[in-house]
Amino acid sequence: MPNLAGLALQARSLQGPVACVDLETTGGMAAQHRVIEVGIVLLDDGRVTEEWSTLVQPGVRIPPTIAAFTGIDNQMVADAPSFEDVRSEVRRRLEGRLFVAHNARFDYGFLRSEFRRTGEKFSAPVLCTVRLSRRLYAEHARHNLDTLMERFGLDCEQRHRALGDARVLPGLLAAMERGRGPERVDEVVEHVLSETRLPPQLAADLADDLPEGPGVYLFRGEGGALLYVGKSRNLRSRVFDHFAAEHRSGKESKLTRQVRDVEWIETGGELGALLLESKLVKQLAPSANRRLRKHDALCVVRLREQAGALRPDIAPLDAEAFDPDLTVYGPFRSERDAWRALEGKAREASLCLKVLGREPGAGSCFGHQLGRCRGACVGKEPLALHDARLQLALVSLRLKPWPFAGAIGIREPGPGGAPPVLHVIDRWQHLGTARDPEEVEGLVRAQSLDGFDADSYRIIGRTLDRIDRRQLVLLDGRD
Repeated sequence: MPNLAGLALQARSLQGPVACVDLETTGGMAAQHRVIEVGIVLLDDGRVTEEWSTLVQPGVRIPPTIAAFTGIDNQMVADAPSFEDVRSEVRRRLEGRLFVAHNARFDYGFLRSEFRRTGEKFSAPVLCTVRLSRRLYAEHARHNLDTLMERFGLDCEQRHRALGDARVLPGLLAAMERGRGPERVDEVVEHVLSETRLPPQLAADLADDLPEGPGVYLFRGEGGALLYVGKSRNLRSRVFDHFAAEHRSGKESKLTRQVRDVEWIETGGELGALLLESKLVKQLAPSANRRLRKHDALCVVRLREQAGALRPDIAPLDAEAFDPDLTVYGPFRSERDAWRALEGKAREASLCLKVLGREPGAGSCFGHQLGRCRGACVGKEPLALHDARLQLALVSLRLKPWPFAGAIGIREPGPGGAPPVLHVIDRWQHLGTARDPEEVEGLVRAQSLDGFDADSYRIIGRTLDRIDRRQLVLLDGRD
């Protein structure tokens, strides 16, 4: 056990009632796994005043890997009380105190889940010593408990047991005070605690309930009006960023003042979040979203020969655009966007806008007069060379041919540790997300080109460029 004799924290923010907490659990996900041990060390006026721990019967088997890691096996907890049996003891020690833990979202989330299973709510201000260390010692890359114990010369009699790890935390706080001074610790503690505060018009327990995994969030205003849809790999962090004053623009500040409720949908990974965000923005048309809005008249560009040279032609997006024998560019949300992209590429490559049909009249084009055209308009550059340079300039805009014989699935973990899901895709269209073979079959059977979306096309294209092939499922059995 660390020698805590004479320990007296000086930082004003740590002078009040403090509970240093550590848990051992059957796994890493609060929604699925259970607590098997609780350890609590109480501090008052900066001094340790009580230590308490208990084993907990989780009601499920303890995995061998957890038993090897913690030393707690099924036999040890066979006669232990359930969490429901000890909840009053836990609450009595934690209520009204600052909740301090290393990687605190883990321990705090598990306790809230255990209380929720008993039909009770629990909340407390939370201080994470990992985040505290990162801010106080930003020059160091590692902030796990073993590293900090070694750095500050702290001992632990029972590592990976709840009370043993909880006993380390008062000494860790004292070491940080000695290293950086009470005033600096006060400043950083206040900052870390303020990061978990949301505007008063939002529910008090929202900060506790927001998950730290990927998904989509929805901001609603008065009367439930949908204001904004966003996505993130860490929902909790992203929502807090919206309300952090230093991160807000004038427009975002106005938006956050209007928010009265926050909803979220968890996904198992980033692809699911991206696809769901794109779908919801188009379906629900939130007032503050401009990007990802639905565009009904998608178009593409084809090159057709006219007057001896290739000239771009704008056409609606249709099934022919995905013919692997055709070269098509796009898709674009409007004809105006298509021409803007083409003219930008023409300027970059010194192509002739007159040959491309974008300038009327005879003679040299305006670009040639300014030295920005190589003279295809006046015969200085052969049209065949101009055609070749045009095709090269447009390579980055090419609509990618669908590289599979039919529909595919992209595997992704299910939300909150649920079984994996399959994002079903064909010809760049996201047909839907399936959880079993019957759902997959229904999505493939019901597909139509009406579901094509330019944003999903880009999301899927980027995903296919970087994912492991083992995540792919060829749904027609062909490559």
